[in-house]
Amino acid sequence: MEALKKILTKKSEPVPITVYGDIGNDIDQEAYDQLEEACRLPVAVKGVLLPDAHVGYALPVGGVAALENAVSPAFVGFDIACRMKVSFLDLPGGEFESSKEHFADILDGVTSFGLGADFADGKRDHEVMEDERWGEIETAKKLKDKASRQLGSSGSGNHFADIMTGEVVQQKNWLPLKKGEKFVALLTHSGSRGTGHKLATHYKNLAEQETQRISKGISKNYAWLSLDHDSGREYWQVMQLMGEYASANHELIHKHFAKEAGLKILAEFENHHNFAWKKDSWIIHRKGATPAEKGVVGIIPGSMGTPSYLVEGLGSEESLWSSSHGAGRISSRRQAKKNHDEGAYRKFLQEKQIVTRGVSRDETYQCYKDIGRVMELQEGELVETVATMDPRVVIMGGGRKSDDGD
Repeated sequence: MEALKKILTKKSEPVPITVYGDIGNDIDQEAYDQLEEACRLPVAVKGVLLPDAHVGYALPVGGVAALENAVSPAFVGFDIACRMKVSFLDLPGGEFESSKEHFADILDGVTSFGLGADFADGKRDHEVMEDERWGEIETAKKLKDKASRQLGSSGSGNHFADIMTGEVVQQKNWLPLKKGEKFVALLTHSGSRGTGHKLATHYKNLAEQETQRISKGISKNYAWLSLDHDSGREYWQVMQLMGEYASANHELIHKHFAKEAGLKILAEFENHHNFAWKKDSWIIHRKGATPAEKGVVGIIPGSMGTPSYLVEGLGSEESLWSSSHGAGRISSRRQAKKNHDEGAYRKFLQEKQIVTRGVSRDETYQCYKDIGRVMELQEGELVETVATMDPRVVIMGGGRKSDDGD
């Protein structure tokens, strides 16, 4: 008779958790509780809570969890491979400032946000759609047409395309600008669109079924797939494909903007922040967290009205080689709408002279933590700031329905 398989249960105590910030001040207790629950999984190894952390689905946004040879679709998130990209442009700051509305019109014209953000046939094309995995993996095959239609578009919600002005504060050999040099850059935030959301939902449901079969007392939100099994390996390949697809979406936005604006791209950098990485047998899930291995370039955006940062990772093992992915929300979207102060917002825009298109009440600077405090909690320990950037043109999909995730 085949030996009975061991039924897995939660650990009596969570694995070690490192927190960057004060619970109750910098980070809500509920976000910590979510991570602690994840760190009691039988496959959990270590957890990290970054200073931008807030409550999310299963794993908090701004949370990092290492699992032993297992991947959790819910921990990666519904917007698989959501990422940042920055392109430095050959555009003098003075010339840009005197023509902000002109460049805003161009950026608005080459971007499309949210549900229905499709482009006409032939308007967006990229070699990622020739990837053989679209034909080899049945779940991806069914969504290839949708992915093709949305190629080069952005999600709604907190996704954006901004034109920034900035200054280099630390000279690096990988950056073709000197310390003190000012620049203009395009900064974008988006992911794998409706395709990624549907794939995430499919594999999250599959993980729930498989985890329920081998465990007892574990919430379905905290399910995982073993990388020793076909389902886990298939999700891993789907996640990689969505990474390439999300990268292509950004590449097309930057390429089309530069072409329409008659500009050259001097340098470009990008990083995922909803993804999982292998580190020996550990699978490190970064749910709204930026890779910060030693020497790795990362982008930490603020809000639509506050600074963003180009950083270099310092390789902190204690943080699972991670840093924050932004400022982090103060409250839910519903509460943010209730708290919105339209008068203060309009005064802020006038004082800062920021051109905006499509910013909704739940995505203004009022909805986010103090990015200065968030950076203070990780500067010199997790990352080193290389350049700071301030938003001058902000394009978002405010009011558009979403078919992806944050």
